[in-house]
Amino acid sequence: MKEIKAIIRPSKLLEVTEELHEIEGLPGVTVSEIKGFGKGRAKNAKDKIVYEMVEFIPRIKLEVVVNDEMVEKVINVIQKFSHTGNTGDGKIFVVNVEETIKIRTKERGKDAI
Repeated sequence: MKEIKAIIRPSKLLEVTEELHEIEGLPGVTVSEIKGFGKGRAKNAKDKIVYEMVEFIPRIKLEVVVNDEMVEKVINVIQKFSHTGNTGDGKIFVVNVEETIKIRTKERGKDAI
């Protein structure tokens, strides 16, 4: 199992999530509104937020845990539909998941996602 975390532009959320919905068997996606900065430190960003003298840019974080067979499909969708070609398009991180436990049923592993 893998956890895929993607940081994308807020304006791309609808496109990305609509396409993720089309992936058969996708267990679900968690969406969070976040803020941060990259190498450019948000200095020239039009949509920056200044908090206590530090400049941040609003972004969306998507998180999904999938079986290994689905990883490339999910990555491809996120990459294709969040791409603008401009600085600040975001990042995708893929992390190994050692264990998953469904709280309600106590199922573990692949059955829990």
